[in-house]
Order: sequence, then C-alpha cells, then structure tokens
Amino acid sequence: MSLILRNLQQVVPLRRAPLRKRVEIIREIMRIQKFDLGLICVDNNRIQHINNTYRHKNIPTDVLSFPFYEDLKADELPGQLLHPDECNLGDIFLGVEYLMRQCEEEGRDFYNTLTVVSAHGICHLLGYKHETEEEWKQMFQKESYILNEFNKHTGCHLEPLTKNISEM
Repeated sequence: MSLILRNLQQVVPLRRAPLRKRVEIIREIMRIQKFDLGLICVDNNRIQHINNTYRHKNIPTDVLSFPFYEDLKADELPGQLLHPDECNLGDIFLGVEYLMRQCEEEGRDFYNTLTVVSAHGICHLLGYKHETEEEWKQMFQKESYILNEFNKHTGCHLEPLTKNISEM
C-alpha cells in the first residue's frame, strides 16, 4: 500500500524524497508495506495545537501518532483478512520545526533525527507504548532492532533518541 507524506509547514526547508526513502526502508524492515501510513510534517504552532487538543499538553513536541487500530498489543499487526479500506496503520505528525531546533542545539543531523522519530512513531502505531518502565524497555528494544537493521541497509549509525524512561 502507500506512504502518504505531506509537508504542511513552511518554516523548515524539507526535502521529502530522502525522508520517503528512509521511511520506506523502515516499512520494509517492519514488514508493514501492505498498510497505508500517513506522515505529516508540521510547524510548532500546529503540533502544539494537536498536542493540546489530544494530550492536553499546550507545548510543541517532536512526534504524535494516531493509530487506526487503537487496541493493538505491542508488535501485533492487524488481522490478515482485512478489507482494503482497513489496511491503514494511522498517521504520524512530525514537529519538524521542533526537531530542527533540537538538531541545531545538539548538533545532530536533521534527516537522521527525522528517521529515528518516524521509527518511534511507527512503533506507536503498532501498539508500543512507554508509560511504564516495562513498556519503555519493550519499545526501546524494538526501536533499537529497527534502527540496527536500517543501519545495515544504509551504512548509517542511528540509535533511539531516548536512553531511559526518565527522558520521555
């Protein structure tokens, strides 16, 4: 199925082709190519509004995920006999302005960071959470696996941004 990549902001210059290529590799690693996935890049104002509306946190953030299947358990894919309209994992909103500022402050590559945060968002769409120490460990292991496989495919050296639950 398809990856829908939209850039709804004009604050940060964004080349969609490299991001699309990287997310397609992640989809292949996770074996979720048959599912639709929305990736929407937004500025601080929009991500703050969405964060306030759905999480009651009136601050910008790096990523927000909205799964189509809200009751998935971690590492569970939706059923095999889905109607084509149901082959949708959900949408991920990337706060690209927020992420660009973080990258500038911490000296990180912007597209590498977008890749890591996209992998994190996809994990959320697949039922992973990080509300408890145990959930965080499970999600960290999955993200590490995905990024290690990505590194093998691309020669990059990506790793999860958070090293422990207290950084969440």
